[in-house]
Amino acid sequence: MPSTPLIEAYYAAFNSGDREALLAMLDENVVHEINEGGVETGKDAFRAFLGRMDRSYKETVEELVVFAAPAGDRAAAEFYIRGEYLATDSGLPEAKGQNYRLRVGAFFEIANGKITRVTNYYNLSNWLAMVST
Repeated sequence: MPSTPLIEAYYAAFNSGDREALLAMLDENVVHEINEGGVETGKDAFRAFLGRMDRSYKETVEELVVFAAPAGDRAAAEFYIRGEYLATDSGLPEAKGQNYRLRVGAFFEIANGKITRVTNYYNLSNWLAMVST
Protein backbone atom coordinates (compact mmCIF):
# COMPACT_ATOMS: atom_id res chain seq x y z
CA MET A 1 0.00 0.00 0.00
CA PRO A 2 1.44 3.43 -0.90
CA SER A 3 2.21 5.58 2.12
CA THR A 4 -0.47 8.28 1.70
CA PRO A 5 -3.45 5.86 1.65
CA LEU A 6 -1.88 3.88 4.52
CA ILE A 7 -1.66 6.96 6.75
CA GLU A 8 -5.15 8.08 5.75
CA ALA A 9 -6.46 4.60 6.63
CA TYR A 10 -4.58 4.73 9.96
CA TYR A 11 -6.37 7.94 10.95
CA ALA A 12 -9.72 6.69 9.62
CA ALA A 13 -9.34 3.67 11.93
CA PHE A 14 -8.36 6.02 14.77
CA ASN A 15 -11.47 8.16 14.23
CA SER A 16 -13.77 5.14 13.98
CA GLY A 17 -12.42 3.70 17.23
CA ASP A 18 -11.36 0.49 15.47
CA ARG A 19 -8.13 -0.08 17.39
CA GLU A 20 -7.56 -3.54 15.91
CA ALA A 21 -7.71 -2.15 12.35
CA LEU A 22 -5.25 0.57 13.37
CA LEU A 23 -2.92 -1.96 14.99
CA ALA A 24 -3.06 -4.17 11.88
CA MET A 25 -1.31 -1.37 9.96
CA LEU A 26 1.66 -1.45 12.34
CA ASP A 27 4.78 -3.57 12.07
CA GLU A 28 5.20 -6.00 15.00
CA ASN A 29 8.28 -4.01 16.12
CA VAL A 30 6.83 -0.53 15.58
CA VAL A 31 8.74 2.25 17.32
CA HIS A 32 6.46 4.79 19.02
CA GLU A 33 8.04 8.10 19.98
CA ILE A 34 5.62 9.76 22.40
CA ASN A 35 5.36 13.56 22.53
CA GLU A 36 7.62 14.81 25.34
CA GLY A 37 7.81 11.24 26.59
CA GLY A 38 9.69 8.03 26.06
CA VAL A 39 10.07 5.58 23.24
CA GLU A 40 8.10 2.34 23.23
CA THR A 41 8.69 -0.58 20.91
CA GLY A 42 6.30 -3.23 19.67
CA LYS A 43 2.68 -3.59 18.78
CA ASP A 44 1.76 -4.77 22.30
CA ALA A 45 3.22 -1.59 23.81
CA PHE A 46 1.27 0.48 21.26
CA ARG A 47 -1.93 -1.40 22.14
CA ALA A 48 -1.35 -0.63 25.84
CA PHE A 49 -0.71 3.04 24.99
CA LEU A 50 -4.00 3.22 23.09
CA GLY A 51 -5.79 1.69 26.07
CA ARG A 52 -4.36 4.33 28.41
CA MET A 53 -5.31 7.09 25.98
CA ASP A 54 -8.84 5.77 25.50
CA ARG A 55 -9.42 5.78 29.26
CA SER A 56 -8.50 9.46 29.61
CA TYR A 57 -9.36 11.03 26.25
CA LYS A 58 -12.03 10.93 23.56
CA GLU A 59 -10.35 12.29 20.42
CA THR A 60 -11.03 12.81 16.73
CA VAL A 61 -8.58 13.81 14.00
CA GLU A 62 -9.79 16.75 11.88
CA GLU A 63 -8.42 18.53 8.82
CA LEU A 64 -5.92 15.77 8.07
CA VAL A 65 -3.23 16.52 5.48
CA VAL A 66 -0.74 13.75 4.60
CA PHE A 67 2.63 14.28 2.93
CA ALA A 68 4.67 11.38 1.55
CA ALA A 69 8.23 10.85 0.38
CA PRO A 70 8.44 9.75 -3.27
CA ALA A 71 10.01 6.44 -2.24
CA GLY A 72 7.00 5.71 0.01
CA ASP A 73 9.18 4.95 3.03
CA ARG A 74 8.31 8.08 5.02
CA ALA A 75 5.23 10.17 5.55
CA ALA A 76 4.09 13.08 7.66
CA ALA A 77 0.69 14.30 8.72
CA GLU A 78 -0.63 17.56 10.07
CA PHE A 79 -4.05 17.77 11.66
CA TYR A 80 -6.09 19.06 14.54
CA ILE A 81 -7.06 16.76 17.35
CA ARG A 82 -10.44 17.60 18.85
CA GLY A 83 -10.85 16.01 22.20
CA GLU A 84 -12.50 15.71 25.55
CA TYR A 85 -10.45 15.07 28.68
CA LEU A 86 -12.44 12.29 30.37
CA ALA A 87 -10.31 10.95 33.24
CA THR A 88 -7.25 12.40 34.92
CA ASP A 89 -4.03 11.20 33.30
CA SER A 90 -1.03 10.64 35.56
CA GLY A 91 0.89 13.84 36.27
CA LEU A 92 -1.58 16.06 34.42
CA PRO A 93 -4.35 18.43 35.58
CA GLU A 94 -7.61 17.02 36.87
CA ALA A 95 -9.99 15.92 34.15
CA LYS A 96 -13.43 17.57 34.28
CA GLY A 97 -14.65 16.87 30.75
CA GLN A 98 -12.65 19.78 29.30
CA ASN A 99 -12.76 20.16 25.52
CA TYR A 100 -9.72 21.03 23.43
CA ARG A 101 -8.61 21.44 19.82
CA LEU A 102 -4.88 21.17 19.23
CA ARG A 103 -2.61 21.19 16.18
CA VAL A 104 -0.53 18.00 15.86
CA GLY A 105 2.30 16.86 13.61
CA ALA A 106 3.05 13.17 13.11
CA PHE A 107 5.89 11.42 11.32
CA PHE A 108 6.01 7.86 10.03
CA GLU A 109 8.46 5.34 8.63
CA ILE A 110 7.01 2.61 6.45
CA ALA A 111 8.39 -0.72 5.23
CA ASN A 112 6.69 -3.64 3.49
CA GLY A 113 3.32 -1.89 3.66
CA LYS A 114 3.43 -1.50 7.45
CA ILE A 115 4.12 1.49 9.70
CA THR A 116 7.44 0.93 11.47
CA ARG A 117 7.68 4.25 13.35
CA VAL A 118 5.13 6.74 14.69
CA THR A 119 6.32 10.05 16.15
CA ASN A 120 3.81 12.64 17.40
CA TYR A 121 4.44 16.28 18.28
CA TYR A 122 2.13 18.88 19.75
CA ASN A 123 2.44 21.92 21.98
CA LEU A 124 1.96 20.50 25.47
CA SER A 125 1.90 23.96 27.07
CA ASN A 126 -0.95 24.92 24.77
CA TRP A 127 -2.89 21.77 25.69
CA LEU A 128 -2.28 22.36 29.40
CA ALA A 129 -3.66 25.89 29.07
CA MET A 130 -6.78 24.52 27.35
CA VAL A 131 -7.54 21.95 30.06
CA SER A 132 -6.53 24.10 33.05
CA THR A 133 -9.34 26.63 32.60
